Amino acid sequence: MIAKSCAHNNNANDLVQRFHKDCNLRNMVSAMDYIYRAKEFCLFLETRGKNPLTADREDLRDFLSRLKERGVKFKTIDRIYTCLSAFYEFLIIEELVEYNPILPFRKYYLRRYKSDSDSEIRKLIGVEDASRLVNSILDSRDKCILVLLFKTGMRVGELTSLDVTDVDLDKGEVTLKHKKKRTNRVLFLDNEAIAVLQRWLAARKNRIGAEDLALFISKIGTRITVKGIERLIEKHAERVGLHDPKAIRLEDRFTPHCCRHWFVTHLLRAGMSRDFVKELRGDTRGEAIDIYHHIDKKELRESYLAHIPQLGI
Repeated sequence: MIAKSCAHNNNANDLVQRFHKDCNLRNMVSAMDYIYRAKEFCLFLETRGKNPLTADREDLRDFLSRLKERGVKFKTIDRIYTCLSAFYEFLIIEELVEYNPILPFRKYYLRRYKSDSDSEIRKLIGVEDASRLVNSILDSRDKCILVLLFKTGMRVGELTSLDVTDVDLDKGEVTLKHKKKRTNRVLFLDNEAIAVLQRWLAARKNRIGAEDLALFISKIGTRITVKGIERLIEKHAERVGLHDPKAIRLEDRFTPHCCRHWFVTHLLRAGMSRDFVKELRGDTRGEAIDIYHHIDKKELRESYLAHIPQLGI
Protein backbone atom coordinates (compact mmCIF):
# COMPACT_ATOMS: atom_id res chain seq x y z
CA MET A 1 0.00 0.00 0.00
CA ILE A 2 1.39 3.41 -0.99
CA ALA A 3 -1.15 5.74 0.65
CA LYS A 4 -0.54 7.57 3.89
CA SER A 5 -2.97 6.62 6.61
CA CYS A 6 -4.64 10.02 6.65
CA ALA A 7 -5.49 10.01 2.96
CA HIS A 8 -8.23 7.36 2.60
CA ASN A 9 -11.13 9.86 2.43
CA ASN A 10 -9.98 11.29 -0.88
CA ASN A 11 -12.11 10.01 -3.77
CA ALA A 12 -10.73 9.51 -7.29
CA ASN A 13 -12.80 12.24 -8.98
CA ASP A 14 -11.66 14.80 -6.44
CA LEU A 15 -8.03 13.78 -6.91
CA VAL A 16 -8.24 14.09 -10.70
CA GLN A 17 -9.89 17.51 -10.46
CA ARG A 18 -7.16 18.73 -8.14
CA PHE A 19 -4.54 17.28 -10.46
CA HIS A 20 -6.20 19.15 -13.34
CA LYS A 21 -5.91 22.46 -11.50
CA ASP A 22 -2.29 21.70 -10.66
CA CYS A 23 -1.47 20.97 -14.33
CA ASN A 24 -3.00 24.28 -15.37
CA LEU A 25 -1.13 26.13 -12.64
CA ARG A 26 2.15 24.64 -13.90
CA ASN A 27 1.29 25.42 -17.56
CA MET A 28 1.90 21.80 -18.45
CA VAL A 29 1.94 21.00 -22.17
CA SER A 30 -0.85 18.55 -23.20
CA ALA A 31 -2.47 18.87 -19.77
CA MET A 32 -5.71 17.35 -21.03
CA ASP A 33 -3.88 14.19 -22.05
CA TYR A 34 -2.58 13.83 -18.48
CA ILE A 35 -6.08 14.30 -17.10
CA TYR A 36 -7.64 11.86 -19.56
CA ARG A 37 -5.11 9.14 -18.69
CA ALA A 38 -5.52 9.72 -14.96
CA LYS A 39 -9.31 9.37 -15.34
CA GLU A 40 -8.87 6.21 -17.43
CA PHE A 41 -6.72 4.63 -14.73
CA CYS A 42 -9.12 5.66 -11.96
CA LEU A 43 -12.07 4.10 -13.80
CA PHE A 44 -10.10 0.87 -14.16
CA LEU A 45 -9.32 0.87 -10.44
CA GLU A 46 -12.94 1.59 -9.60
CA THR A 47 -13.98 -1.71 -11.20
CA ARG A 48 -11.63 -3.40 -8.72
CA GLY A 49 -12.94 -1.47 -5.74
CA LYS A 50 -9.77 0.60 -5.50
CA ASN A 51 -8.45 4.11 -6.07
CA PRO A 52 -5.02 5.62 -6.85
CA LEU A 53 -4.15 5.76 -3.15
CA THR A 54 -4.69 2.04 -2.62
CA ALA A 55 -3.46 0.70 -5.97
CA ASP A 56 -0.58 -1.76 -5.92
CA ARG A 57 1.82 -3.42 -8.35
CA GLU A 58 -0.76 -6.06 -9.29
CA ASP A 59 -3.17 -3.32 -10.37
CA LEU A 60 -0.49 -1.75 -12.56
CA ARG A 61 0.28 -5.14 -14.13
CA ASP A 62 -3.38 -5.84 -14.86
CA PHE A 63 -3.85 -2.36 -16.30
CA LEU A 64 -0.91 -2.97 -18.64
CA SER A 65 -2.41 -6.31 -19.66
CA ARG A 66 -5.72 -4.60 -20.41
CA LEU A 67 -3.97 -2.05 -22.65
CA LYS A 68 -2.11 -4.79 -24.52
CA GLU A 69 -5.33 -6.77 -25.01
CA ARG A 70 -6.84 -3.70 -26.64
CA GLY A 71 -3.93 -3.61 -29.09
CA VAL A 72 -2.53 -0.30 -27.82
CA LYS A 73 0.92 0.38 -29.31
CA PHE A 74 4.00 0.60 -27.10
CA LYS A 75 4.50 4.32 -27.75
CA THR A 76 0.98 5.07 -26.49
CA ILE A 77 1.36 2.76 -23.50
CA ASP A 78 4.62 4.46 -22.56
CA ARG A 79 2.88 7.82 -22.83
CA ILE A 80 0.03 6.60 -20.59
CA TYR A 81 2.43 5.58 -17.84
CA THR A 82 4.27 8.90 -18.22
CA CYS A 83 0.98 10.64 -17.47
CA LEU A 84 0.30 8.34 -14.52
CA SER A 85 3.78 9.03 -13.17
CA ALA A 86 3.04 12.77 -13.24
CA PHE A 87 -0.26 12.06 -11.45
CA TYR A 88 1.54 10.21 -8.66
CA GLU A 89 4.20 12.91 -8.37
CA PHE A 90 1.31 15.31 -7.71
CA LEU A 91 -0.08 12.97 -5.05
CA ILE A 92 3.35 12.93 -3.38
CA ILE A 93 3.47 16.74 -3.32
CA GLU A 94 -0.01 16.72 -1.78
CA GLU A 95 1.33 14.28 0.85
CA LEU A 96 -1.30 11.69 -0.06
CA VAL A 97 1.12 8.91 -1.02
CA GLU A 98 4.62 8.08 0.12
CA TYR A 99 6.22 7.15 -3.21
CA ASN A 100 5.62 6.95 -6.98
CA PRO A 101 4.90 3.29 -7.92
CA ILE A 102 5.10 4.05 -11.66
CA LEU A 103 8.87 4.64 -11.70
CA PRO A 104 10.03 1.10 -10.80
CA PHE A 105 7.13 -0.41 -12.77
CA ARG A 106 8.13 1.34 -16.00
CA LYS A 107 11.77 0.46 -15.56
CA TYR A 108 11.00 -3.25 -15.15
CA TYR A 109 8.00 -3.87 -17.41
CA LEU A 110 7.98 -1.29 -20.18
CA ARG A 111 11.63 -1.66 -21.15
CA ARG A 112 11.09 -5.40 -21.60
CA TYR A 113 7.86 -4.75 -23.46
CA LYS A 114 9.63 -2.32 -25.78
CA SER A 115 12.24 -4.90 -26.74
CA ASP A 116 9.42 -7.26 -27.70
CA SER A 117 7.50 -4.58 -29.59
CA ASP A 118 10.19 -3.02 -31.74
CA SER A 119 10.00 -5.61 -34.50
CA GLU A 120 7.90 -3.32 -36.71
CA ILE A 121 9.90 -1.61 -39.41
CA ARG A 122 9.18 2.08 -39.87
CA LYS A 123 8.42 3.10 -43.45
CA LEU A 124 11.43 4.38 -45.39
CA ILE A 125 10.94 6.08 -48.74
CA GLY A 126 13.58 6.92 -51.32
CA VAL A 127 14.80 10.38 -52.25
CA GLU A 128 12.69 10.24 -55.43
CA ASP A 129 9.49 9.54 -53.48
CA ALA A 130 10.33 12.28 -50.98
CA SER A 131 10.81 14.67 -53.90
CA ARG A 132 7.51 13.57 -55.46
CA LEU A 133 5.69 14.07 -52.16
CA VAL A 134 7.13 17.52 -51.44
CA ASN A 135 6.64 18.84 -54.96
CA SER A 136 3.03 17.64 -55.06
CA ILE A 137 2.10 20.08 -52.27
CA LEU A 138 0.86 23.50 -53.33
CA ASP A 139 0.22 25.03 -49.91
CA SER A 140 3.38 26.91 -48.85
CA ARG A 141 2.88 26.11 -45.16
CA ASP A 142 2.40 22.37 -45.65
CA LYS A 143 5.33 22.16 -48.06
CA CYS A 144 7.58 24.06 -45.64
CA ILE A 145 6.63 21.80 -42.73
CA LEU A 146 7.47 18.67 -44.67
CA VAL A 147 10.72 20.07 -46.09
CA LEU A 148 11.93 21.12 -42.63
CA LEU A 149 11.21 17.67 -41.22
CA PHE A 150 13.07 16.01 -44.09
CA LYS A 151 15.99 18.43 -44.10
CA THR A 152 16.60 18.76 -40.34
CA GLY A 153 15.35 15.51 -38.80
CA MET A 154 13.73 17.48 -35.97
CA ARG A 155 10.91 15.93 -33.98
CA VAL A 156 7.34 17.10 -34.59
CA GLY A 157 7.07 18.56 -31.09
CA GLU A 158 10.23 20.56 -31.73
CA LEU A 159 8.76 21.91 -34.95
CA THR A 160 5.45 22.98 -33.40
CA SER A 161 7.28 24.95 -30.69
CA LEU A 162 9.29 27.00 -33.20
CA ASP A 163 8.74 30.75 -33.32
CA VAL A 164 9.45 33.03 -36.27
CA THR A 165 12.40 34.47 -34.35
CA ASP A 166 13.99 31.01 -34.13
CA VAL A 167 14.73 31.09 -37.87
CA ASP A 168 17.83 32.85 -39.23
CA LEU A 169 17.74 32.67 -43.02
CA ASP A 170 20.97 34.67 -43.39
CA LYS A 171 22.90 32.10 -41.37
CA GLY A 172 20.84 29.18 -42.69
CA GLU A 173 19.96 27.99 -39.18
CA VAL A 174 17.00 27.09 -36.99
CA THR A 175 17.36 27.21 -33.20
CA LEU A 176 15.20 24.76 -31.28
CA LYS A 177 13.73 25.32 -27.83
CA HIS A 178 15.67 23.73 -25.00
CA LYS A 179 14.55 20.15 -24.25
CA LYS A 180 16.08 17.38 -22.18
CA LYS A 181 16.11 14.90 -25.06
CA ARG A 182 18.05 17.22 -27.35
CA THR A 183 21.77 18.01 -27.06
CA ASN A 184 22.31 20.26 -30.08
CA ARG A 185 19.73 23.00 -30.59
CA VAL A 186 21.06 24.63 -33.77
CA LEU A 187 20.05 22.86 -36.98
CA PHE A 188 21.31 23.75 -40.44
CA LEU A 189 19.31 24.63 -43.53
CA ASP A 190 20.35 24.08 -47.13
CA ASN A 191 19.28 26.30 -50.03
CA GLU A 192 16.11 24.31 -50.69
CA ALA A 193 14.95 24.62 -47.07
CA ILE A 194 15.79 28.34 -47.03
CA ALA A 195 13.79 28.88 -50.23
CA VAL A 196 10.61 27.20 -48.94
CA LEU A 197 10.93 29.05 -45.63
CA GLN A 198 11.19 32.36 -47.47
CA ARG A 199 8.03 31.56 -49.43
CA TRP A 200 6.13 30.51 -46.32
CA LEU A 201 7.19 33.58 -44.31
CA ALA A 202 6.00 35.79 -47.14
CA ALA A 203 2.65 33.97 -47.37
CA ARG A 204 2.31 33.86 -43.59
CA LYS A 205 1.96 37.66 -43.43
CA ASN A 206 -1.48 37.35 -45.04
CA ARG A 207 -2.71 34.46 -42.88
CA ILE A 208 -5.03 34.63 -39.89
CA GLY A 209 -2.87 34.77 -36.76
CA ALA A 210 0.11 36.37 -38.50
CA GLU A 211 0.70 38.52 -35.41
CA ASP A 212 1.36 35.36 -33.36
CA LEU A 213 4.93 34.29 -32.56
CA ALA A 214 4.44 30.73 -33.84
CA LEU A 215 6.33 29.90 -37.02
CA PHE A 216 3.55 27.60 -38.19
CA ILE A 217 -0.05 28.61 -37.61
CA SER A 218 -3.23 26.66 -38.17
CA LYS A 219 -6.08 27.59 -40.49
CA ILE A 220 -7.79 29.38 -37.57
CA GLY A 221 -4.68 31.37 -36.65
CA THR A 222 -3.41 29.42 -33.63
CA ARG A 223 -0.10 27.61 -33.19
CA ILE A 224 -0.29 24.37 -35.14
CA THR A 225 -0.45 21.22 -33.02
CA VAL A 226 1.33 17.88 -33.30
CA LYS A 227 -1.98 16.27 -34.26
CA GLY A 228 -2.49 18.91 -36.93
CA ILE A 229 0.89 18.13 -38.48
CA GLU A 230 0.25 14.40 -38.31
CA ARG A 231 -3.03 14.82 -40.16
CA LEU A 232 -1.68 17.06 -42.92
CA ILE A 233 1.36 14.85 -43.57
CA GLU A 234 -0.70 11.67 -43.70
CA LYS A 235 -3.20 13.42 -46.01
CA HIS A 236 -0.52 14.45 -48.50
CA ALA A 237 1.29 11.10 -48.28
CA GLU A 238 -1.96 9.20 -48.89
CA ARG A 239 -2.73 11.37 -51.92
CA VAL A 240 0.51 10.28 -53.65
CA GLY A 241 0.22 6.65 -52.59
CA LEU A 242 2.80 6.63 -49.79
CA HIS A 243 0.40 6.17 -46.87
CA ASP A 244 -2.30 3.57 -46.23
CA PRO A 245 -4.47 4.80 -43.33
CA LYS A 246 -6.08 1.37 -42.95
CA ALA A 247 -2.81 -0.55 -42.78
CA ILE A 248 -1.91 -2.44 -39.63
CA ARG A 249 1.81 -2.66 -40.38
CA LEU A 250 3.85 0.41 -39.49
CA GLU A 251 5.89 0.05 -42.67
CA ASP A 252 2.77 0.69 -44.77
CA ARG A 253 2.02 4.03 -43.11
CA PHE A 254 3.82 7.35 -43.54
CA THR A 255 3.95 9.38 -40.34
CA PRO A 256 5.96 12.49 -39.39
CA HIS A 257 8.59 10.34 -37.68
CA CYS A 258 9.29 8.73 -41.06
CA CYS A 259 10.89 12.05 -42.03
CA ARG A 260 13.38 11.74 -39.16
CA HIS A 261 14.05 8.13 -40.20
CA TRP A 262 14.57 9.34 -43.79
CA PHE A 263 16.93 12.12 -42.66
CA VAL A 264 19.23 9.78 -40.74
CA THR A 265 19.18 6.91 -43.23
CA HIS A 266 19.93 8.98 -46.33
CA LEU A 267 22.69 10.97 -44.65
CA LEU A 268 24.38 7.69 -43.72
CA ARG A 269 23.84 6.30 -47.21
CA ALA A 270 25.38 9.47 -48.65
CA GLY A 271 28.51 8.75 -46.62
CA MET A 272 28.23 11.14 -43.69
CA SER A 273 30.19 10.24 -40.56
CA ARG A 274 28.09 8.44 -37.95
CA ASP A 275 29.38 10.85 -35.31
CA PHE A 276 28.12 13.77 -37.38
CA VAL A 277 24.73 12.12 -37.94
CA LYS A 278 24.43 11.43 -34.22
CA GLU A 279 25.20 15.08 -33.49
CA LEU A 280 22.59 16.29 -35.98
CA ARG A 281 20.01 13.94 -34.50
CA GLY A 282 20.61 15.56 -31.12
CA ASP A 283 21.01 12.22 -29.37
CA THR A 284 21.60 12.37 -25.63
CA ARG A 285 25.23 11.68 -24.91
CA GLY A 286 25.33 8.27 -23.30
CA GLU A 287 28.94 8.12 -22.13
CA ALA A 288 30.96 10.48 -19.96
CA ILE A 289 33.63 10.75 -22.65
CA ASP A 290 31.01 12.19 -25.05
CA ILE A 291 30.89 15.33 -22.92
CA TYR A 292 34.49 16.06 -23.87
CA HIS A 293 34.09 15.06 -27.51
CA HIS A 294 33.47 18.34 -29.33
CA ILE A 295 32.55 18.50 -33.00
CA ASP A 296 33.55 21.60 -34.92
CA LYS A 297 30.38 23.43 -36.00
CA LYS A 298 31.89 24.71 -39.26
CA GLU A 299 33.00 21.21 -40.23
CA LEU A 300 29.59 19.79 -39.27
CA ARG A 301 27.78 22.38 -41.42
CA GLU A 302 30.00 21.68 -44.41
CA SER A 303 29.43 17.96 -44.08
CA TYR A 304 25.68 18.48 -43.75
CA LEU A 305 25.50 20.61 -46.91
CA ALA A 306 27.60 18.07 -48.79
CA HIS A 307 25.45 15.07 -47.83
CA ILE A 308 21.84 16.20 -47.37
CA PRO A 309 19.77 14.87 -50.30
CA GLN A 310 18.30 17.37 -52.73
CA LEU A 311 14.57 17.19 -53.49
CA GLY A 312 14.48 19.26 -56.67
CA ILE A 313 12.27 21.94 -55.17
